[in-house]
Amino acid sequence: MASRLLLLFLLVIQALGVAAQGGGVRGRVTDAASNEPLPGVSIVVAGTTTGTSSGNGGEFSITGLKPGTYKVVFSYIGYELPPRTVAVSQEVVDLGTVGLTQASVMAGEVVVSASRRPEKLTEAPATISVINARQIDELPSFNVGELLARQKGVDYIRSGVLGAGINVRGFNSAFNPKNLQMNDARLSTLIATGLPLGPLTSVVKEDIERIEVVLGPSAALYGPNAHNGLVNTISKDPRRTAGTTVALGLGNQSVFSGRFRHAQVLSSKLAFKVTGEYTRGEDFAYTDTVYYTNTAFRTAATPTTPASPGIFHAEKEIDLDRTFKSLHGEAAVYYSLTDKADIIVSYGGNQSSFLGQTNAGRNQIKDWSVQYLHARYVSPRWFAQVYNTWSKTADTYAINQRTQNYLSFKDAGFSEEEARSRSYAEQWFGKTTTAGVALKRGPVFKDASRRLNGEVQYNNTFGIFNLVVGTQYQRDMAFSQNTYLFDRDGDIVINQIGLYTQGELVLPGHFKLIAAARADQHDRYGFNFIPKGGLVWSLNDQNLRLTYGQGIAAPTILNLDGYLFGGLLLGNGQGFTLSDGTVINKLKVETIKTVEVGYKGKVTPKFFIDANAYYNRSKNFLSPAINIATLGRKVVKRGDTPMSEVVPGTPEAGAATVLTYVNFGQVDTYGADLGLSYYLTSSLSLALNYSYFGFKLDTNDLNNDGNKDGKVQREVDLPINTPAHKGSLALNYSGKKFFGSIFGRYVQAYDFYSGINVAAAANPTLGVRENARFGRTWNYGPLGGFTTVDVSAGYRLSSYLTASAQVVNLFDTKMREFVASPFIGRLYSVELKVMLPALGAK
Repeated sequence: MASRLLLLFLLVIQALGVAAQGGGVRGRVTDAASNEPLPGVSIVVAGTTTGTSSGNGGEFSITGLKPGTYKVVFSYIGYELPPRTVAVSQEVVDLGTVGLTQASVMAGEVVVSASRRPEKLTEAPATISVINARQIDELPSFNVGELLARQKGVDYIRSGVLGAGINVRGFNSAFNPKNLQMNDARLSTLIATGLPLGPLTSVVKEDIERIEVVLGPSAALYGPNAHNGLVNTISKDPRRTAGTTVALGLGNQSVFSGRFRHAQVLSSKLAFKVTGEYTRGEDFAYTDTVYYTNTAFRTAATPTTPASPGIFHAEKEIDLDRTFKSLHGEAAVYYSLTDKADIIVSYGGNQSSFLGQTNAGRNQIKDWSVQYLHARYVSPRWFAQVYNTWSKTADTYAINQRTQNYLSFKDAGFSEEEARSRSYAEQWFGKTTTAGVALKRGPVFKDASRRLNGEVQYNNTFGIFNLVVGTQYQRDMAFSQNTYLFDRDGDIVINQIGLYTQGELVLPGHFKLIAAARADQHDRYGFNFIPKGGLVWSLNDQNLRLTYGQGIAAPTILNLDGYLFGGLLLGNGQGFTLSDGTVINKLKVETIKTVEVGYKGKVTPKFFIDANAYYNRSKNFLSPAINIATLGRKVVKRGDTPMSEVVPGTPEAGAATVLTYVNFGQVDTYGADLGLSYYLTSSLSLALNYSYFGFKLDTNDLNNDGNKDGKVQREVDLPINTPAHKGSLALNYSGKKFFGSIFGRYVQAYDFYSGINVAAAANPTLGVRENARFGRTWNYGPLGGFTTVDVSAGYRLSSYLTASAQVVNLFDTKMREFVASPFIGRLYSVELKVMLPALGAK
């Protein structure tokens, strides 16, 4: 019934927009290179509110125009075409076939991520980088994340052969959920932790149409955790990318990747696609140090500080497996209800094993699977979706904790077999097998979590006013079998609902006033209102903008309800009471307010500039796990529950050690990003990117004391964890047959503090030395401080066959890009790709 009402309402709106009589234009829109029809192209008569979008065969028609001369503007994601000038009389003018070309200098490109509706890149009220299908196709690697290194304003981090991540505008950590990632308008994040799926994504490289990277807060339209930025991946439509692609890749570190994509149009109403990938390899050799007990000695595989008797000894991680493997894919069916309205149903899944970095050491991810089922309704005015996500693992474990457990049993005299078997659940506290006690310190993470999402969005143009309005619903159902969450009584269920709107008012003088707002209600952290506003001037592919935006980083389920290592670490969703009456408040959201000014546009037909400067104010940071039982105090309650009930075995007097998360502090940050693109020829281009980042912190304000040690030290209380300067330079060639690139990247050295992880320059005040132990980790020195060069080349042997190769870190520069991860050496890969035309195609 609801779907019928929705369709009836849509038909009424469309009918109201049709003029009764008059001249007009019609035609058929195609991809100029392949001649395939392009459905969904926006066609607007400039200076009016009259427009339409192309149907499934690319056809379009606009009627009701009075006699005169008009400019017809064509807008489509990833394509560009100069406006067509048409003289209209009383008849409908047939434009015939209109071929759109893939955008080169991106000023003419259409994007969707800044305003949740199609708009030209130079009219978007945000800084956006676009990775298009051609760039992805010409990358000779299975790891599309490598292209993120080439985007302005992005901190690209490579933690191994497989692992690649990004951060935007500071405050990175080994556990960072502040950059929202999406695939086809679907959250691409884990349920309990909020972390990006990364290697757990089901997307296959050959099915990616484009990736849009938005810098700065996007929470007004996308909700919590679009805090520093947004990465939106958009997949290909099978109706305009029909055919079969098979790709095989090989590389050092025993890398093998096999991928396929098949898309087929069955009729004018029905099309489908199916993708699959199997990738495996071995990460660089590296063993993270595990420091344990109170004895210091040296092992051959792990460097240590000069002898420090009575402190620690260092051991290798137990049973370390550097092999990574992933099996994943997707399938989707596209059904056209009408010429301009589609139903899309898709399913995808991934099962992977790899090493994962955390604030407390590495995790051995074993056969973790993520699946989704997604249904969408798409039309020019309405968008609706509902999807379900499942996450499952049974054997993943924290390597650091399991190693400590194993050593505790071995040191007490237990057999190798018993030490290994009990290391999955317990740690031994005692000197012998009889004088001691085993406490639950289970390192194993089980997960059987689910998430349900729904959304309805409407957009329209009313004269000089564009409107987007929508609502989103999310229901998280997290379940870890009490292995890392406080869920001994069953699922942790959290609901949240958000309402969002954005209005754009077209003003005289080519100005546009933008206002957006979002209202969110969450079961656990309450109500939040998130505004955004801006003034944009656009003319002839030039754009100036001044914007204000807010973002929030919401506590994750792990932050709220964590129960790790037998209750040693607890989530702070209810607050705590200490033995002296001190109350530790429950978590609330972290906030950021940003003012940004920017310019982007074509200076000449071959020269494109995108520049911005911004100022942020961040408050109520979500701390890493810290011990709140300090100064001789004990933790007596979690919420209203005595700690003896929260963690069985805790003395009535309270717990002497409780690690948890708190809100604290305020810091101002600021910076600028610059991107320059110049096309020497239609095939050869230069791209230069540069970013600067700075901050201002009041060290006299004890509210900024994140670790509660009575003093403010920027490095450990509010670690910025981003370089002040970074940049890149690329020379790209993309011809009819040959393509290739030379890419150089510079990252200034910078300190990184995250939980137990430290990578920093010597600091006598903190007792930090380089190439020495600091606390429970080994400090190899700062991250960054390197310049690398990557080269790639490829050749289209025929319309069906392409061969390509790549070398990352050509000169084998010794560099470490992330904590708890190896030094990244040279990586090379070769790829062979076969592309067969659609069945029945000529």
